[in-house]
Amino acid sequence: MYDNDLFLRAARGETTERPPVWLMRQAGRILPQYRALRASLSGFKELVSTPDLAAEVTIQPVDELGVDAAIIFSDILVIPEALGLDYTMVEKVGPRFPKVIQSKADIDALRPAEEAPQHLGYVYDALDATKKRLNNRVPLIGFAGAPWTIFAYMVEGGGSKTFSKARRMLYRDPALSHALLERIAVATAAYLKEKVRHGADLIQLFDSWAGVLPPTHYREFSLRYIDLICRELGDTPVTIFAKDARHAIPAIGALDCQVVQLDWIADIAQARAQVGQKVLQGNLDPCQLYAAPEDVERATHSMLEAFGPRHIANLGHGVYPDTPLEGVKAFVNTVKAYRYDG
Repeated sequence: MYDNDLFLRAARGETTERPPVWLMRQAGRILPQYRALRASLSGFKELVSTPDLAAEVTIQPVDELGVDAAIIFSDILVIPEALGLDYTMVEKVGPRFPKVIQSKADIDALRPAEEAPQHLGYVYDALDATKKRLNNRVPLIGFAGAPWTIFAYMVEGGGSKTFSKARRMLYRDPALSHALLERIAVATAAYLKEKVRHGADLIQLFDSWAGVLPPTHYREFSLRYIDLICRELGDTPVTIFAKDARHAIPAIGALDCQVVQLDWIADIAQARAQVGQKVLQGNLDPCQLYAAPEDVERATHSMLEAFGPRHIANLGHGVYPDTPLEGVKAFVNTVKAYRYDG
């Protein structure tokens, strides 16, 4: 089906000659061609909502870096926007929601979960355009934010170190919290199934703010909704990334997902013991790519040796915008030259 199907074979747990490699946030400011395109636009949201441009930047790292998978250029916050909660993206600040969710009336004012995905046609058009331009070279990853992470933004109104407003709602009104999380999860599952229909080969769920929740709250207010989405996606491979929630790795390993992403703090051997036969993804420290290329090569080789088979090579988080391109290429090329037979 694909000229290079290494990524999908690895995600399914099949034996591969080497680990596949891609990078979270690979389509972005590390590439000069991306920076040139962004400079001609009004802002990030214009790029996300223009299918041909989103397809172009999705494919740029495949052309420039030779990675084994593309990931559709989009944003996790399209879900609250589709539900009727608009946001703005402030340069060098991040997302801001003029209105936040504080009450049952606010939730009732949102669109029904089943209708929300109908308002994301530009994402599906971007998938269609990307698949056409890729011409079966590599698989295409679709993604969404995990319900708790989306909830955190919708209640907090933007990014935060503590997400204390969002966490306060969990304690003060758990029923209201579950009502919002349920709506987000149902909308997200329907959205992701539509992405699969438009060519996404694997889905990755990003729980970016998993680490601010204590373990009991993570089980109640995050994992149960991730589980709902995994079950809805059926046979489509799923990767789960719960950043800074290493306590949750065994529970994530028990979900109906195929791949568990590790952040760069996670202990590889411990995680391997906790997830059984599931595939692991990660987890080089993104800051390692600032080092000299020969140091990046050594660190990458050590990481690959530590993981062994059933591994998709990636960073422990998204590549940082000012990362030198030579560091990124050293990482990718080291993985591509690696072989499991030595």
